[in-house]
Amino acid sequence: MARKASNIVRPDDDSNRSRPPRRRWLWWLVPALLTGLWVLGVGPLGSSIGKLADVQTNDNAAFLPASSESTTVQKLARGFTDTDAVPAIVVYQRSPRLTDDDVTAIRSDIARLKGWKALRGPVSPVTVSPDHRAAQVVVPLSAGSDLSADVAALRDRPAPPGVALHVAGPAGLSADLGKAFAGIDGTLLLVTGAVVFLILIVVYRSPLLPVIVLTTATLALALAGAVIYQLAAHGVIELNGQSQGILFILVIGACTDYALLLVARYREELRRAPDRFGSLRTAYRAALEPIAASGGTVILGVLCLLATNLKSTRGLGPVAAIGIAGSLLAALTFLPAVLALLGRAAFWPAIPHYDAHHRPTHRRWTRIGERVARRPRPVWLAVGVVLVGLAVAFLPQLKASGTTQTALFLRSQDSVVGQRVIADHFPAGAGNPTQIVANAGAADRVIARARTVHGVVPRSVATVGAQGAPVGPAKVVDGRVLIDATLTDAPDSAAAIDTVHRLRTELAAVPGAHALVGGYTAIQADTLATSSRDRTIVIPMVLVVILLVLIALLRSLVAPLLLVASVVASFAATLGVSAVVFNHVFHFPGADPSVPLFAFVFLVALGVDYNIFLMSRVREEARRVGTRQGTVIGVGSTGGVITSAGVVLAATFAALAVIPILFLAQIAFLVAFGVLLDTFLVRTLLVPGLIIDLGRRSWWPSRLSRQPDPTE
Repeated sequence: MARKASNIVRPDDDSNRSRPPRRRWLWWLVPALLTGLWVLGVGPLGSSIGKLADVQTNDNAAFLPASSESTTVQKLARGFTDTDAVPAIVVYQRSPRLTDDDVTAIRSDIARLKGWKALRGPVSPVTVSPDHRAAQVVVPLSAGSDLSADVAALRDRPAPPGVALHVAGPAGLSADLGKAFAGIDGTLLLVTGAVVFLILIVVYRSPLLPVIVLTTATLALALAGAVIYQLAAHGVIELNGQSQGILFILVIGACTDYALLLVARYREELRRAPDRFGSLRTAYRAALEPIAASGGTVILGVLCLLATNLKSTRGLGPVAAIGIAGSLLAALTFLPAVLALLGRAAFWPAIPHYDAHHRPTHRRWTRIGERVARRPRPVWLAVGVVLVGLAVAFLPQLKASGTTQTALFLRSQDSVVGQRVIADHFPAGAGNPTQIVANAGAADRVIARARTVHGVVPRSVATVGAQGAPVGPAKVVDGRVLIDATLTDAPDSAAAIDTVHRLRTELAAVPGAHALVGGYTAIQADTLATSSRDRTIVIPMVLVVILLVLIALLRSLVAPLLLVASVVASFAATLGVSAVVFNHVFHFPGADPSVPLFAFVFLVALGVDYNIFLMSRVREEARRVGTRQGTVIGVGSTGGVITSAGVVLAATFAALAVIPILFLAQIAFLVAFGVLLDTFLVRTLLVPGLIIDLGRRSWWPSRLSRQPDPTE
């Protein structure tokens, strides 16, 4: 009896292999050269990652546009005071009260600061609070790269026994921000890499593929980091700690997603054909368009941030675009080169053997697609109602009008504690006055009007003298004087910002004064206003850009409009859920106006990625078997890889929460939750339901919309 032939060919069995292509040696040489170029040429550039902190700027004043009022005041004030001074407020506290000996010891210690190289002006006298429980002194420090070390030196100075010492003010806040971002290149990368590695082990059931994918992402980050370092060092782009953190997450997440798509298609082709090189060529051609379209969508989306006025937001645009470009380049060159060299061995021990009867679909996801196909309209209507309901019910609860600077930290910081001491025992704005620049001839009228504004300490309003202090004769520069005014509220509070707005309104009415209001609080006010303006400009731009990319990719109008509408609904629902979580679970004090903007850019751009992966496959299959069956096949064949990609991207963004900054924690939750919502609801149920319900009309006006559909 003849033995039945097997349909499976082992990778070491050449009996049924197709004829190898000519010049087969090129299929070994080119991948080897590409691999060597990346490892030996790009790998050493990874040292630039550790130097990115040296070219960061985390000062809000440096991010405002030149046209803002506080920026104008800052420039004019340079003629009156040291241009390189950041005030550090040293606060002393004892309960129940400071003794005379305490005050004497504090004054003696402060007197010893004279001649300290970090000083950029005279140190203020020691001021004791009315209740004698606290004292403060303003120390102007250099704004250079040693600011954190100088603040640390102040915090390490000896205080009288039983007296607590804190350093607050802009210098203390800046130093604590730098400390929060310190080690970002180590901690964040370690956590993210570990999370992605564990997920890839589960996805691939192989110890080698996760290493290959993470190596690809690491090389992409090395290339992007080297380019960004050079651009930031030469002042071409702005880089801050937040942008750097997002860069790391974006590169690892996006590169892993692209790798998942290519590897999944390669494994599928290895089951269809015995030759590794032919399988890779077919997989590469099939994955190239969706991967390039996906990366191009994100690049164009983040580059819309260049239209913003806030430099910190604008700087993220090219930083993120360079990161995605590096991810694309690595995923489309280094990864396929390694896969070509390793072939089926890369998947060990779950090696994909050639099977002539292999069906390139996942049973679970195929069943989901079939169930959606049975009743598409109820499915997409139900998901749509859920998304719209979450948005309508909870989105109004989102508090995104701004927070205090001291609320930026998720953990207690010395500058925050010091600011609370100041607020408890002094006028909260003491040591950090609001600055007013006005024509010298109207100085008296400006001072008189400013003293009547609610929220201003009347006796604090005075012109700045020749020595840079509010004493002595006023210093006149180009016909202008500088006036200091202490606010009753903390300088970064909403109440203080309201006072600045009242000041600007009142002083604008003083004839001939041409008064401008600046200073720390005014910078905060202008930053919030600029962020709100940027949000209204960029969101429509991103939608238009993504819509145009989808139209070009799918060669239709209807399907792209549906896809954009789906991700917008998903984003609105995500904001609604986040409002509940932020307010009632994490008890966050609020959010910066740029948080919804950043979340929108990444969620919409990245959310469209999965729709691109799905719809490019659906369109490919619809040409053969019609839209209905093509959608079922598309869901079945891409379900596993898209779900894996969504989980990886959500996990990588969630890793941002390891940095104890409110902004990044909120972005981490928004993007992670939104990506999962897109992955499991929008891409799995809503989009397939809509496409199947519309049928071939989804592809209008392309030729595919006029092609007879056997399933309709």
